[in-house]
Amino acid sequence: MNIIDKTVKKERDSDNISNMVSENDARNAIKTLLRWIGEDPEREGLLETPKRVLKAYKEWFAGYNQNPKEILSKTFSEVDGYDRMIVLSNISFSSYCEHHIAPISGKVSIGYLPKDKVVGLSKLARLVDVFAKRLQVQEKMTAQIANALQSNLECEGVAVLVEAEHHCMCTRGVNKLGTSMKTSYFTGELKKDIAKREEFFRSIS
Repeated sequence: MNIIDKTVKKERDSDNISNMVSENDARNAIKTLLRWIGEDPEREGLLETPKRVLKAYKEWFAGYNQNPKEILSKTFSEVDGYDRMIVLSNISFSSYCEHHIAPISGKVSIGYLPKDKVVGLSKLARLVDVFAKRLQVQEKMTAQIANALQSNLECEGVAVLVEAEHHCMCTRGVNKLGTSMKTSYFTGELKKDIAKREEFFRSIS
């Protein structure tokens, strides 16, 4: 590997971006978009905008660098045989739709029937963020949260309800403010047993 190749590799490695796009490339892309909308990226108010946007993107899309298996790896088995449903409701989240990169904001409620182990409540909130902090479709995110919890905790069953406002519908296109979308996903016993699903919905109502 020559000196130029090593320099490029070092720059890209420091970016910690899996697709190997450098920060300089990303900043130039933002400048191009600013020009495209009719702005001047060299004017005072926009000089730092590309750098700020990249900083924001690293926060908004941090989920690509997080692993749900690691988050759910710390569990507790000393629960004296507790086997009733565990529910955490109204977990706020912010995401972006993959079709328009417009904001999605809402709340997630999670319920699960433990088998041999439980997980700390903060880990459930972090699990939501793993998938929310990626470009998303709400239906897919709902299923991802439930399936990750089911496979990593080996629960008897999982229930997930997501309610969110989509700015791709509220601020463009049909421009319907105040609308929200609800999606739900169930696994195991919560998928089979209507009474258990009703218990979940009562718990979060």
